[in-house]
Amino acid sequence: MPTHVLFVCLGNICRSPLAEAVFRAKIAEAGLADAFAVDSAGTGSWHVGEPPDERTRRVARARGIELARTARQIRRDELDRWDYIVVMDESNRRDVLSLGADPARVVKLRDFDPEGPGDVPDPYYGGLDAFEQVYGIIDRSLDGFLEALRPSLDPGTGL
Repeated sequence: MPTHVLFVCLGNICRSPLAEAVFRAKIAEAGLADAFAVDSAGTGSWHVGEPPDERTRRVARARGIELARTARQIRRDELDRWDYIVVMDESNRRDVLSLGADPARVVKLRDFDPEGPGDVPDPYYGGLDAFEQVYGIIDRSLDGFLEALRPSLDPGTGL
């Protein structure tokens, strides 16, 4: 049975779709694509149905990663489906918990950042450099997240 991971940010057009796509690339490269079910969502509804922000797509494309999904909003009825709900900042964490998510399943992505915990900043009002910075944070944090999950992927160890 795959490990279900949901990445969450505010509008699901910048940080969470990038985290989803980068994580998909990392697990594919590691030969672990079948070990995971991965998605992303936003806590707000402002961008539902829209593609990811062009700057997010540009930063991902420069690294050979395509973002094909459209934005969606997290729903209360899906919370139990996810083994991990990986939020980008404290505000996202509070919003997800207010929907009734199990706190044991909600983690902040930067808790796995070797440069230290904190929030993944929202680059929406910044320039391309802000999106580049966010890519770096997401990339290195996902390395840490995947390493933290590896023991649970070994047969017999369970979650």
